[in-house]
Amino acid sequence: MRTTQTRRVLVTGSASGLGREAALQLARRGDHLIVADRDVNGGLDTARRIEAAGGRAEFRELDLADLSRLRAFADDELARGLPLDVLINNAGLLPPLERATTRDGFELGFGVAYLGHYALTGLLLPALRRASLPRVVAVSSLSHGAAKLDFDDLQFERHYVSSTAYANSKLCCLLFAQELQRRADAAGAKLASVAAHPGVAATPIAAGWQRENRRTLWSRFELIGYNMSIRLFGTTAAEGAKPLVHAATAPDIVGGAYYGPTRMMQTRGAPGRVKPNAKALDAAVAAQLWAASARLSGVEFDF
Repeated sequence: MRTTQTRRVLVTGSASGLGREAALQLARRGDHLIVADRDVNGGLDTARRIEAAGGRAEFRELDLADLSRLRAFADDELARGLPLDVLINNAGLLPPLERATTRDGFELGFGVAYLGHYALTGLLLPALRRASLPRVVAVSSLSHGAAKLDFDDLQFERHYVSSTAYANSKLCCLLFAQELQRRADAAGAKLASVAAHPGVAATPIAAGWQRENRRTLWSRFELIGYNMSIRLFGTTAAEGAKPLVHAATAPDIVGGAYYGPTRMMQTRGAPGRVKPNAKALDAAVAAQLWAASARLSGVEFDF
């Protein structure tokens, strides 16, 4: 039987990296973790680690690159009839050098890190609203300031640059967090929507980039820049997960706010409220992105 002390927390992309570390830290606080990832072996390993340490966890396979499977995942969760207290939209990737797409034809970075999470949140909204104080955490990145959002080419069909595609997906996550809070407030819904970022953390997210054959000067520069930032400013995945956990647990969080490391230009340090790039503060752009997301995914939010 569910007690008032135990929250159900779903973390996407929790088979490794930031998601795994966030799940482990939340489990140590007493939360019941839903480990959600397309990597079955990694996800099961995360759940086993939590249980071996005395925590509570279950693994559920989730593929954010396939809207039909995502809907099936959400249907299964809703059928359980349980409250979902916290949803951490963490899963992401560094888009490959050559443009790739999801099963539904969306540019891979946008489709997985942003649009899949938009759809998942909307589909799980009934479960979130069963909770007394539901919270949604969108995971962004310092790179959101480098985004170049073009609503005439959201899918990078005309001019694709992998690093810009990544930055755009993370700006979209931040815009989404704020727009979700505005819409929840307008509907009188008791839902807190916030965004968080890990600073500069060494995780497996760049494994694909490290294996690619980068022949052009710009593509090599992208990889060199990433590796240098990790060497100069990088912390561990466990440290990088702390702002996500803070955003998911702190009693004094502010809906629509942004949380991350508070030292060395937000690259490391204790988690707290931080300032996003001005690009993330345009409510009109956020509303336009929301409308485009509803059209592309076919998911409406039932407030």
